[in-house]
Amino acid sequence: MPRNVEIKARMSDQTFLVNQAAELSSSDGCLIVQEDTFFNTPEGRLKLRQIKGDKAQLIYYNRPDKPGPKLSDYHVTIIENPGSLKTTLSKAYGIKGVVKKERRLYLVGQTRVHVDSVEGLGDFMELEVVLDEDQTVDDGQKIAENLMTQLGVKKEDLIQGAYMDLIIKQKS
Repeated sequence: MPRNVEIKARMSDQTFLVNQAAELSSSDGCLIVQEDTFFNTPEGRLKLRQIKGDKAQLIYYNRPDKPGPKLSDYHVTIIENPGSLKTTLSKAYGIKGVVKKERRLYLVGQTRVHVDSVEGLGDFMELEVVLDEDQTVDDGQKIAENLMTQLGVKKEDLIQGAYMDLIIKQKS
């Protein structure tokens, strides 16, 4: 199963972060419009990701809910008929909720830097350090922590959990 080390944080200085991400990636990034439907599961997270202008993905992942760098195991399947699959999964498991976001993606080495505007929540950033088979979690954490420094991400800006968790918490 592929693995990555990731962090998620609120952005304290979005302009600085975007400028740094563009400089480090030597690009303006790529805009991606996503709608993630999360399903109830006994373990981990299961979401159907629909991407404007692209194929849908069914994504299962498992990671601890803690702030700071954390290991995430995941599996992605490309979906040809997302509407039918969404109906089937909602009947089988029930829908936990939906996250809509606009994401700007920057590639910095082996790290995906996401600048996210999440409907109903605000602006966030996320780092996903995609680990090679021979890399340890510590290797990924060092890469993530170094990028956090370069992007101006402070430890107090770190959040735990997924956007879905924040939406659920906000509603309760």
